Amino acid sequence: MNPGIDAAAGRVLVVDDEKPLAQMVATYLTRAGYDAAAVHTGPDAVEAARAQAPEVVVLDLGLPGLDGIEVCRRLRAFSECYVLMLTARGDEEDKLAGLAAGADDYITKPFSVRELVARVQAVLRRPRTTVVPPQPARVFGELTVDLTAHEARVGGSPVGLTRTEFDLLAALTARPHQALSRRQLIDTVWDPAWVGDERLVDVHIGHLRRKLSDDQGAYIDTVRGVGYRMVTR
Repeated sequence: MNPGIDAAAGRVLVVDDEKPLAQMVATYLTRAGYDAAAVHTGPDAVEAARAQAPEVVVLDLGLPGLDGIEVCRRLRAFSECYVLMLTARGDEEDKLAGLAAGADDYITKPFSVRELVARVQAVLRRPRTTVVPPQPARVFGELTVDLTAHEARVGGSPVGLTRTEFDLLAALTARPHQALSRRQLIDTVWDPAWVGDERLVDVHIGHLRRKLSDDQGAYIDTVRGVGYRMVTR
């Protein structure tokens, strides 16, 4: 990382085996005020993330040593950093696999570096859930959502959620029984300036439901033509 940059602006790790592209992205991020570095293999990405504790990892899927999916899984074992993955245009399977592994967002290649920098800026504007003031836990049947502890439990057992999954759950439980559109959830969880495929919300909701064992919609109800709402059946 660059010692001359204020780390409070945000540390960003760029991981891509296309070295000129990775370096160009890191350079643009540095010019935007971030502490950015680039690595080019899967093992180096995991090692750098452990050593540097970045707030955001820009992660290509096609990496030597370990592919991006496996890197993302390993990151999730020790880090709550935001993961913005880079995928080939139109490759839906890669997008779904990356999000399932714990990525927060994706951007397709070829992309505008300015758009990527804007996405990084958007995720770093998201509120830190760790500084939520103490407040009562939210209870929906067997589900308990504790914003102070940043923890969800079902039947007393903790549920391992990514930061984005927990933030979605927090947004839904903040307004129980109220239908929230995908755009409203994006504005709350990502950023009002976020631009992309709103179906990203559907994928994260699907992962959240599976982790909550909510296949029957006991907690998160789909409102056709609108979005989602929190319920207690």
